[in-house]
Amino acid sequence: MTISAEFLPRAGKPRLAYLFQPAKNPERRKVTIVFFTGFRSEMRGEKAEYLARSAEKHDFSLLRFDYSGHGESEGNFEDLVLSDWLDDALTAIDTLTTEPLIIIGSSMGGWLGLRAALLRPDRVKGFIGISTAPDFTRAIRSLLSEEQIGLMKFSGKIELACDYGQGSYPVTEKLILDGENHILLDSPLPLHIPIRLFQGGRDTDVPYETAIKLLEKIQSDDIRLELVKEADHRFSRPDLLARLESSALELLEKMA
Repeated sequence: MTISAEFLPRAGKPRLAYLFQPAKNPERRKVTIVFFTGFRSEMRGEKAEYLARSAEKHDFSLLRFDYSGHGESEGNFEDLVLSDWLDDALTAIDTLTTEPLIIIGSSMGGWLGLRAALLRPDRVKGFIGISTAPDFTRAIRSLLSEEQIGLMKFSGKIELACDYGQGSYPVTEKLILDGENHILLDSPLPLHIPIRLFQGGRDTDVPYETAIKLLEKIQSDDIRLELVKEADHRFSRPDLLARLESSALELLEKMA
């Protein structure tokens, strides 16, 4: 049975759709896992639904939401930038939770999740990154031809091909420019929490070198990177999802 989303109203901003599963046992509600989706992804995607089933099975609290312009949330995707989506994420955790958090971030959600951990160090006590894509706007900009850059400046956006059979997707100039306000890999990251990173060797969107650089920048003494040679960006095979579940349960146990 599909559970209907709830909506978080915000003055002057798009309403955010979210799904919250509190643990059945009140003692298990002392920590909440929050799932941050990727660019153009939704809270009912494969990894999020797997986590929802895991939350039901292992009785932990799970919050997932759609950024504005994504999924069931209000807003026009092309009008929005990373700053908007980070604000969405911070609003969701500040408004809908009060307990310590473990953030699981997929792709762009990993970038936003690390930003949230830096901005809410009193709340975020663990982080799991899946195909984490810090600074991906800069990476996109570096791959554009002069013709594409000119087209983006003229029309405000370009269409880029998707590797996963979904046609193309728009990338706006203002998204690229705004990304510079949230760059992570230029300096050390003072995160002193348990961190687990998963990266596929066949990821054509985020090269494994990015994960290694992130590993070097994060200052935590409790950090592990798992590089899976045959995995792609989606990281959604059953065996890979089982590894994600195992890490989530490990971090929950650390905080028990």
